[in-house]
Amino acid sequence: MIHEILPVGMLQCNCSIFGDETTRQAMVIDPGDETDRILEVVARHTLTVTAIVITHAHIDHIGGAQKLKLATGAPVYMNLEDSELQDMLDVQAGWLGVRTPDAVEIDVPLKDGDKLLVGATVVHVLHTPGHTQGSICLWLPSERKLVSGDTLFRDGIGRTDLPGGDGRQILESIHGQLMGLPGETEVFPGHGDATTIAREKGSNYFLKGL
Repeated sequence: MIHEILPVGMLQCNCSIFGDETTRQAMVIDPGDETDRILEVVARHTLTVTAIVITHAHIDHIGGAQKLKLATGAPVYMNLEDSELQDMLDVQAGWLGVRTPDAVEIDVPLKDGDKLLVGATVVHVLHTPGHTQGSICLWLPSERKLVSGDTLFRDGIGRTDLPGGDGRQILESIHGQLMGLPGETEVFPGHGDATTIAREKGSNYFLKGL
């Protein structure tokens, strides 16, 4: 499985590109900005984007989705609990002092337990509200990889002081959905460095006592 990570945009959101080496199908997760760079990676590996997945509707994760959709024709997937945030892109742009990105229509609503495919690789959708109400993580058991959006970070968890955030809820999500995954699972957060489930269990201050 091809897996490339591109930190994109002002806030350096980690955009993940997964590609199947046999079918050349690809999934792009969180294309927040810099669509041209994402398309360069796709072209370099001769991939065809068949799914664009948004872990949550903050501008730094969804901002480039419409451009990527127009360039590839791929459907966009998101949990609709974040529809209200998605409708606030102009407000979010104002917070950062940037241009409001083009709005994108969600083609396929995601919910907990849904499964997507990248070639033969199954991607499990885990609903993890707390950072936002529609936050999801994506678990690839055959790869032992988790894309955690802004729910779980190396040595941290997602902030909960923005609209839709809930400090109690994010801890419940992490405990109920993520801490039971195999310890060797590599975790790829929405920002910053990768980690593992075992490392965060043992050293993440915010998870002590879970």
